[in-house]
Amino acid sequence: MAASTHTVTNQAPPLVGYDVFTSDRALAEAVERHLAPELLTEAREELALLGRATGSAQVREWGEQANAHPPRLLTHDRYGHRIDEVEFHPAWHRLLGRSVSAGLTDAWGRPGGHVRRAAGFLVASQAEAGHGCPVSMTHAAVPALRAEPGLAAVWEPAALSHVYERELRPVAEKPGALLGMAMTEKQGGSDVRANTTEARPLAADGEYVLTGHKWFCSAPMSDAFLVLAQAPAGLTCFLVPRVLADGSRNAFAIQRLKDKLGNRSNASAEVEFDGTTRAHRVGEEGRGIRTIMGMVAATRLDCVLGSAALMRQAVAQAVHHASYRSAFGGLLVEKPLMRNVLADLALESEAATVLGMRLAAAYDAGTPEESALLRISVPAAKYWVTKRCTPMVAEALECLGGNGYVEESGMPRLLRESPLNSVWEGSGNVQALDVVRALRTEPAALDALLREVGAARGADHRLDRAIRGLLVELADLEGIEARARRLTERLALVLQGALLVRWAPPEVADAFCAARLGGDGGAAFGTLPHTLDLRALVERARVVC
Repeated sequence: MAASTHTVTNQAPPLVGYDVFTSDRALAEAVERHLAPELLTEAREELALLGRATGSAQVREWGEQANAHPPRLLTHDRYGHRIDEVEFHPAWHRLLGRSVSAGLTDAWGRPGGHVRRAAGFLVASQAEAGHGCPVSMTHAAVPALRAEPGLAAVWEPAALSHVYERELRPVAEKPGALLGMAMTEKQGGSDVRANTTEARPLAADGEYVLTGHKWFCSAPMSDAFLVLAQAPAGLTCFLVPRVLADGSRNAFAIQRLKDKLGNRSNASAEVEFDGTTRAHRVGEEGRGIRTIMGMVAATRLDCVLGSAALMRQAVAQAVHHASYRSAFGGLLVEKPLMRNVLADLALESEAATVLGMRLAAAYDAGTPEESALLRISVPAAKYWVTKRCTPMVAEALECLGGNGYVEESGMPRLLRESPLNSVWEGSGNVQALDVVRALRTEPAALDALLREVGAARGADHRLDRAIRGLLVELADLEGIEARARRLTERLALVLQGALLVRWAPPEVADAFCAARLGGDGGAAFGTLPHTLDLRALVERARVVC
């Protein structure tokens, strides 16, 4: 075949060699908005350093390698000793080491830590989302550990460390440690009160042995895990170390690894506790759900941030492709209908980012009012943002046409990953029912939400009308469970709209209020009113390499 037939034209160059943080205007503005001025210079430098690394060809290659070479279970060593280890590709360790060294497990011990950490998590997840799992759980374990000060004194400094060490050793001998979680059992799923794993107390105070199984244990090579088990006084939270203080391995049998739709680089395992598995009680007996809920809430926020990261990467790829690809006599990005699609995708991405970063700022504030806002807004955001992720990523893939359906584009990996955050840490019904529970039992949560959206009242008539409609929904809790999804969706949309009206450029807020609150938009992406400033929305989302 003649070489002239292989001349390559009209292809977009790879989207590499750029700063993932600085090029994301919505994210960079959120960091500036929510951090104290004296923290901004250092935070920007840290995040730009991480952003340049994440956008580099090398780190993108690590992400591809980690995904292409899934973890492998090693139950025994060459001599027949049971070891129960998981082998990862070196790229996985490089990604994990970079994120830990960037402070993505260190939010609780430094000023503005949650905003800085959330922004970094959103950036790093765009290289490869799977490695975010142990990062997220290590970060989220800290509030649960604090229910047991003796354990927190040992494990919290290791969790907050910026040093990643992969070897399994006693925590006292490691400069840093990772923590995981194992709550779900095969007979119960989200209903953890149905757990059957038993905890038998030993003579030493707070020491137990466990017997049972866990259907999902995330990141099984972590140094310790928070688990739920039935103690004499009821369901209780425990810390299960992989290696005991004397250097011996704890009884922690990995039965198999899950073969998952996406999240291929990360190991999710089924594990067994054989009646000799040592565990330390965390908090009071019988108060396990209350103890571990601090961890669950933090990981739910990371589900929001992780979905926002997938959205941002998807829209960046779509806009980049359309900015170089020509069809029907001009660049795709200049075609009115494609511009409408890209603008709609950019709108969804920015709304997710702004909401996730606002909730991270609430963690930093730590006031009773902000904690009450988190109580209702985290499950609502987790419900809505994670559900919007899959259709949004699918539409972004379609913007690349057949090129987007090919593995080399990276878009199929994003699409396979996109349903994950809606399933993990409680699926949609669990989140919606948690919102209802907050409405029924914690009046301060609703008060905090209404104050938050009330700060934007009077700025846009469509938002004002949506707030009034939400109040009508909230006034009647009859049959609330059957309409919990409807209510949670409206709550999340009103909250996003209020935040965008307050902080986003006028063209972004106008488009959101028109399409998401005013009813002037369709069910599919690309149905924004043509009278909006769609060009400005697309330009705001564009990455400049």
